[in-house]
Amino acid sequence: MVSLIVHAVLGVLVIVWIVRANARVFARPAGGPAFSTLETVYYVIGVASIVLGYYFNHQFVDQYAIPGGNPIWGPGSWQQFIALGYANPAAASASQDYTIINVVLLPLFTIVDGHRRGIRRPWLFFVASLFTSCAFAYAFYFAVIERQHRHQKAAAALAAIPA
Repeated sequence: MVSLIVHAVLGVLVIVWIVRANARVFARPAGGPAFSTLETVYYVIGVASIVLGYYFNHQFVDQYAIPGGNPIWGPGSWQQFIALGYANPAAASASQDYTIINVVLLPLFTIVDGHRRGIRRPWLFFVASLFTSCAFAYAFYFAVIERQHRHQKAAAALAAIPA
């Protein structure tokens, strides 16, 4: 159970790091609500993925871990968690897909796209996925893009006002 708490704390710390690194993006856009409908949808989806993931992770730890066991190797560990993801062809199909999207596509996309958009430390979205969920990392990134778009739209509207 301690490993789940550590994961949650690390997840929150990485999210705080992302927000602080991009304080300008997370500032309230001029002339609009604190969150757009689309941002809210992204956040709800992301948070739901964390809740579901932690629910199933808690069940895994509860069923497999032994008191005082090693969270890296042995019963109820990361090693066993990964092995069970490949326990049968159906699970292996889902696990390989998840692994590729989380370990290859998420960092590739967020780092390249983030640098193009001026997002600071975009690699942190991948780090966040290690402690939250892949779906949360994508939803959070998409919410950041939406927030950035709203800032750009507000700036363009202000620039269009004749002096």
